[in-house]
Amino acid sequence: MNLERCLIQHCSPTLANIKTANLFSYSYAQEDQLQAAVSAWSEAFWQKGVRLRLLRAQNGKALVYVYRPARLARDLCRPGVPEFLQSYGYAETGLDDALDRLSQRLALGGGFPHEIGLFLDYPLGDVEGFIRHAGAHYKCSGCWKVYCNECETAKLFAKFKKCHGVYSRLFSSGRSVLQLTVAA
Repeated sequence: MNLERCLIQHCSPTLANIKTANLFSYSYAQEDQLQAAVSAWSEAFWQKGVRLRLLRAQNGKALVYVYRPARLARDLCRPGVPEFLQSYGYAETGLDDALDRLSQRLALGGGFPHEIGLFLDYPLGDVEGFIRHAGAHYKCSGCWKVYCNECETAKLFAKFKKCHGVYSRLFSSGRSVLQLTVAA
């Protein structure tokens, strides 16, 4: 699957500015070509308030992070979030420092660090609930497992699903990813 199609498939809510960030796995043949493509897309999205970043690339598989820096900066300052991140070794919660630390934690292997949810616009209560209950005893699930605010989050999941459907249809009918990306 090409990168443009992956952006529509996995990142429509972020492109529509209804979610802070999305993350997807992407297979590649040459890392330098992947780096160039990610840089080109990040530059193309600059005026729309969206960035792309490789969080990890190894053995032909990459984790591509698509995010809105202004929203992420707000998310990382929500009550309780800086303290939570500090407990996982995040000395700084500025965007670049926090994303560098997340990349380091991903490079260690062993799965996804639980705090990644905070970088994907998941509520702190749901991230903490997932950790506390080891992924069990959730109220509902969609993009993530929900431990708090079930009704509100279920509506949000429906909004994300509808967005994905609309973006997929528009992309299939000839709209470009940039045309579909809402400016911040």
